[in-house]
This record gives sequence, C-alpha cells and structure tokens, in this order.
Amino acid sequence: MQGVTVVDHPLVQHKLTLMRDKERSTKGFRQLLNEIGMLLCYEVTRDLPIERIQIETPMTTMEGAQIAGKKLVLAPILRAGVGFLDGMLTLVPAARVAHIGLYRDPESLQAVEYYFKAPSDLADRMVLVLDPMLATANSAVAAIERLKERGAKDLRFVCLLAAPEGIERLRSAHPDVHIWTAAIDERLNDHGYIVPGLGDAGDRMYGTR
Repeated sequence: MQGVTVVDHPLVQHKLTLMRDKERSTKGFRQLLNEIGMLLCYEVTRDLPIERIQIETPMTTMEGAQIAGKKLVLAPILRAGVGFLDGMLTLVPAARVAHIGLYRDPESLQAVEYYFKAPSDLADRMVLVLDPMLATANSAVAAIERLKERGAKDLRFVCLLAAPEGIERLRSAHPDVHIWTAAIDERLNDHGYIVPGLGDAGDRMYGTR
C-alpha cells in the first residue's frame, strides 16, 4: 500500500499478538505497548541523516557517525499515544515531546481538541505523531493539521494497528505523511473500532472502561 510501511519484524508481530489477547492484564498490555513503541521507533528512524565527526577512543583517533541536525519531536495524541513514549524515549532520550489532546465525540466520531503544547521550532525537526490505533483517522488528521499550522514540515505517523478506512482518510488528507504500523486489520465496525483489533487501547492501557 503506497505511503504505508508495515513493520513485520518477528518480535513486533509476536508482541502484537500478545496484546490482542483480551485476557492480557493492564500491566502486561502497557509493558508490551512500551516495548513495541521502541521497536517501531527503530524502524521509523532508520533513515535519519547522519554526519561524520572526529572522536578519541581509548586507543586512537577515529571518525564516527552521529545524527545530524536538531533532535526528533515525539508527538503523542492523548491519551493512548503516551503508551509509546517511554519506549521511544529510551531509544532517543534527547527527543523533544509535544502533547496533543484530542478525544473522539461518541456521536459524530469527529476529533475534539482540548490541549496542544509543542516546541516552537517544529519546522526544523522531524515529528513522529503517535497513536496506537488508526481507525477513522479523524484524530490523526486533526493532530497533523495542528502540527502543520505550527510549522511542522517533516511528519511521520506511527501506530500499532491501522484500518484500511483510516489509511485512506489520512493519506487523502495528508499525502505527504508516511504511515508506519505493525498491522493493517480488516475493517472498522459501526462504532468506528478496528476489527479484529484489540479493543480501546487507552482503556486497556489504563484499566478504564
């Protein structure tokens, strides 16, 4: 599918299967989401630009590689997107963090914003927009729109599961934003949930209903 990368690494797929199990505990679900977040971050940042620098090892002088330019911005969509943060920050501890508060209106399924806070220099940084579920894509589309309004130009969307309807909607609204996901599921149901999916990621992560 154009503009979409499915991360099919065996560790990712194994952990995803564990997360889908409805008997998985809140603690287990949260830990697995953290671990998958780290693995997805590794794949999404595979093409980060690097530069060569001179360093001194305990043995000699050498030329090594380091990431060039300003550090990443991780932009989780509250609340479920926060589940990716710890794993990704473990891998990229110098990353900046933006927070985007959106909730889905249960009647219209449209995204309603209640909070937004981001670094002032988004135009100079790669921004990873994080949300475990790409279902209707209304929240993803709204979050990316707000980030672009604040100057972001290099955006990537990272999710755990995506529905074909959500991919189509996001790619239509923001064709310049590539999507990374662990799986593309069958469809959305009448309530806008991914099938077979794993339920509401936020509820399962925080133990709420």
